[in-house]
Amino acid sequence: MTNIFLYGPPGTGKSTIGKLIADHLQLPFIDLDRVIESNAGKSIPEIMETQGESAFRDLETQALQESAGHALSQVISLGGGALLREENRSFAELHGTILLLSADIATLLNRVKNKPNQRPLLAGDMEAKLSALLERRKAHYESFPLKLSVENKPAQQNALQARMILGRHHLSAMGEYDVAVGNILESASYVPRSGMLANSQEQVPAPQNRIIVTDENIARHHAETISKLNIKTVVVPAGEEHKNLETVQRLWKSFLENGLDRKSAVIALGGGVVSDMTGFAASTYMRGMDWIAVPTTLLSMVDASLGGKTGFDLPEGKNLIGSFYPPKLVVADVNFLKTLPERELISGMAEVVKHGVISDPELFELCNNGLDWVKDNLEELVKRAMAVKIKVIEDDPYEKGLRAALNLGHTVGHAVELVSKFDLRHGEAIAIGMAVEARYSARVGLASQSVVEALESTLKKLNLPTQIPAEMPRAEIIKAMRVDKKKNAKSIRFALPVEIGKVELVNVDDLESVIDDGR
Repeated sequence: MTNIFLYGPPGTGKSTIGKLIADHLQLPFIDLDRVIESNAGKSIPEIMETQGESAFRDLETQALQESAGHALSQVISLGGGALLREENRSFAELHGTILLLSADIATLLNRVKNKPNQRPLLAGDMEAKLSALLERRKAHYESFPLKLSVENKPAQQNALQARMILGRHHLSAMGEYDVAVGNILESASYVPRSGMLANSQEQVPAPQNRIIVTDENIARHHAETISKLNIKTVVVPAGEEHKNLETVQRLWKSFLENGLDRKSAVIALGGGVVSDMTGFAASTYMRGMDWIAVPTTLLSMVDASLGGKTGFDLPEGKNLIGSFYPPKLVVADVNFLKTLPERELISGMAEVVKHGVISDPELFELCNNGLDWVKDNLEELVKRAMAVKIKVIEDDPYEKGLRAALNLGHTVGHAVELVSKFDLRHGEAIAIGMAVEARYSARVGLASQSVVEALESTLKKLNLPTQIPAEMPRAEIIKAMRVDKKKNAKSIRFALPVEIGKVELVNVDDLESVIDDGR
């Protein structure tokens, strides 16, 4: 994992927000100004007064390189002019990700006036000095691609938004693991957190033996990338039809043949099928070993790789055998999406839309921009959609309540997917399920017709289907729904949309009334 640098004008709360981010990610926090003062043996105002700004900038460069010039990941708060030197900016970009914090001048002034003696560049007429400083640095601050406006929001909310923009999370509700939107090479350098102290510089040895599990499609299209990892690879057949016990047995045998034990780690490189099976195989091999998810499809990045659900299918239904066994690390490398067939990309967008309907209206509106916009903004969509699921699974890791909201579209969708004999992609089936369930929600008075129209319109703009194929036997769909994993003794619980950003859990006995909507 790389460093996180928080940068921006004085008064944006870089230290406060940085500490909150570091605490959540269980990373060390460094305030670069405090490092400079410690190295110099005097305060920053004293340095500026006795040695001048140029000398201070030299000390700043030295402190930056000392603090961030190693492999450990940290959260580092930078002074408001720390990256004015091109040398410093290049160094920070090489050693991590920079997030620029911003706020209007009224907010900044209100914050900095409480500590006038700590801002030597603003001494005197603070408002005039701050205004002039912002004007001088305007182009500089605007040149950073990742930005967060921090005004009118509490620090905790800003920290949450920062993690979403950065694509960095640490989950703890069901085991401890990290999630990052980053580079696949980060998975190869994984070291376990066990034995590490929070905010510690101590390192733990990497797993003694590692293996990659991928499918035929990934192995063919990304052979060069895989070879760079220099790790043994097991290739399984591609497709949902191979998500079965036979393939899992093949994985167990491969683990044994390659000498893996409980101190080893397996990297699941692929879509949801690969991660589900690999995670299950890891959970049961020698009673459990570490595994790492490197999702390569949009659907797996925003959904399947998160939450710790693993398993495989039986002929009677999807995911009927499985376990809760989260990976130790999830690395979503959006570069894999560049080679994804368009139909697979579109399929994955169904889960992104679903996450918007569940709790993020802004994400839903982004999806409404259509497929061309989506292709140009995949990283933003992945980060936002990831954040939705992460919040849900952290609040309800074992699906006792809130997490069932993630089943929106899945009860009908899984059945339609199964009856189609997987001719329909998972996301295509889920899109149909969402539309069908939304129309039912409107018929029973939970959702307005405008919600149904908005959902169907967005799905159509993404070239996703909204109707159950006319030739598909309704009786078979009902039968498949009844054996779906979300059933209970008397009825099936549906997550029905109420409005964009809100769903309601409803138990339904009459399944025919759900799918027979007169269309």
